Amino acid sequence: MRLIFDQNLSFKLVSTLADAFPDSVHVRDVGLAEADDLEVWEYARDNDLVIVSKDEDFHQLSFLLGPPPQVVWLRLGNCTTTDIEEALRASRFDLAEFRSDSEGAFLILGKVEAG
Repeated sequence: MRLIFDQNLSFKLVSTLADAFPDSVHVRDVGLAEADDLEVWEYARDNDLVIVSKDEDFHQLSFLLGPPPQVVWLRLGNCTTTDIEEALRASRFDLAEFRSDSEGAFLILGKVEAG
């Protein structure tokens, strides 16, 4: 599974998670550091990448446009890059199952608030 990390996440995740998610990228690595969400969405769709973000906008785009691409929405609050790395590693099997569901639009990792 290849991931694309949004600008609100550290570029260091690409290297620290390379063993678990090889060939992943950060938006800055592909010239999208200043891109709007729709440009990142289209790049992820065209390059078979799963978007990882703390930004609710990608969650909303997944409702509006549907997959692909799929979105992993990190709901971890204030946290470190290490916390994000650990959450993604701990969720590898859930992520693999999510990735295999062609109709799965988004996966929330972290706190799910009651409605």
